[in-house]
Amino acid sequence: MLNTIANLHQLCFPHKPWTADDFADLKKSGCEIIASQNGFIVYRATLDEAEIITIGVHPEARKTGIASAMIGIVEGELKKAGVKTIFLEVAEDNTPARKLYESNGFVQIGVRTKYYDGVDAIMMKKDL
Repeated sequence: MLNTIANLHQLCFPHKPWTADDFADLKKSGCEIIASQNGFIVYRATLDEAEIITIGVHPEARKTGIASAMIGIVEGELKKAGVKTIFLEVAEDNTPARKLYESNGFVQIGVRTKYYDGVDAIMMKKDL
């Protein structure tokens, strides 16, 4: 399964693909992974907070609601676990991802200057 997710990650992020070992390390660190044929989401919860690590959707399946559906699934799981707030970071120049998060109720709470190879990271959160 992790090889399949790594292959999908490479299609989603060809400039910096993660390997199956990278995903295995994430699992070992306490991350959860939800995956389908065309998408995946990686997140981690600690006490009453959670962080979305990454979301990927196959380029040919984008704008079909997969990412929003995965966010909804994760939110449901996190609410059951008593999580109150979800955090994430997104590159300032990643307009599609920023729109996705905003349309799912995330709001900007800060900026990490030049965090992604010279590009600012927008820090976002959503209260559940």
